[in-house]
Amino acid sequence: MNYQSYVIAAYVIFVLAILWDWIAPKLQIARARREAKLRLRRDAARKGETAR
Repeated sequence: MNYQSYVIAAYVIFVLAILWDWIAPKLQIARARREAKLRLRRDAARKGETAR
């Protein structure tokens, strides 16, 4: 490998790290929203069963 290969590899790793830092919080927020929605559905279903 020459110097150019190391520089290209460093840039690729840097871009991947930046992309992960951008994507990871979005995935975490989506997961939290999905869990909250499911929790609301479970609570609504539970209240509906006890009201009968």
